[in-house]
Amino acid sequence: MTYPDVPFPGLPPEQEALFAAAAATYARYRPGLPDGAVHLLADILRDRSTPVLLDLGTGTGQVPLALRSAVPALAHIEAVDVSPQMLDQARDALVPVLGRCTLTLVHAVADVYAPLAPLPGEEVRAPDLVTCCRSYHWMDGPGVLAMADRVAAPDAAVAIMGDGSLWTHDADWTRALRELIQRYLGAERRAGTRRSYTEPRRSYEEDLADSAFNDVTEHLVPVTRTWAPQEVLGYLHTTSFAAPELFAERHQAFEDEALALLHAHAVDGCLVEEATFRVLLARRPEGAR
Repeated sequence: MTYPDVPFPGLPPEQEALFAAAAATYARYRPGLPDGAVHLLADILRDRSTPVLLDLGTGTGQVPLALRSAVPALAHIEAVDVSPQMLDQARDALVPVLGRCTLTLVHAVADVYAPLAPLPGEEVRAPDLVTCCRSYHWMDGPGVLAMADRVAAPDAAVAIMGDGSLWTHDADWTRALRELIQRYLGAERRAGTRRSYTEPRRSYEEDLADSAFNDVTEHLVPVTRTWAPQEVLGYLHTTSFAAPELFAERHQAFEDEALALLHAHAVDGCLVEEATFRVLLARRPEGAR
């Protein structure tokens, strides 16, 4: 099921439009979670009889899809996103593999999410794990963590995860690609059509330190990815810094140059990305649970 029919107040229209345009491409070109991160999250849920996952900024459902396979006992998935088109992609990916697991899709801004009240006779399904994968930077972080404190089980964990992007990755081919983007769009990193990217004023660790989930461990998972040049162009379509609409009528010219550049840097048709997938795993202190 999906609720509500109208999004919760506070949904930024430009943000929803950005993800709506990229939903199908996102499902095809965005990398999934590395195995090490999946195993880390699965271990949190493994000893629970009917575990519940709350995935915030679910996008195309990559986190619940990975955990559905890794945690056969997973009983319920609550997947939240600002984009109904992203939720459609998540539904298409998850429904065929649900089995006995139930799924609720929620069109909402993460910090104002609230679960549906249980029906008479139903027990409350408080999440055992709350995840934000490559999405926390779009959110009101302190608001999200306060919401998680309201809805999560006493011994729940919060996982904030991500691995940067091809803009931040430091390799010869990504530097050359970034310089080409800047030649077309200007030196500042774009964040959609109306603004430039600004670094967060606070780190994720600072947000967590000020929250109920201030018992934090960091886990670093090394990842090696190989990209074909055409896959990189597909990935760029999903980003806020190189989406097609940013280039307007110059987009085809940019793609022609980018493809030639990527082929020139490829070895045996492949471009290698050596990344680090970081997981901040946070819990309430023992005495506060």
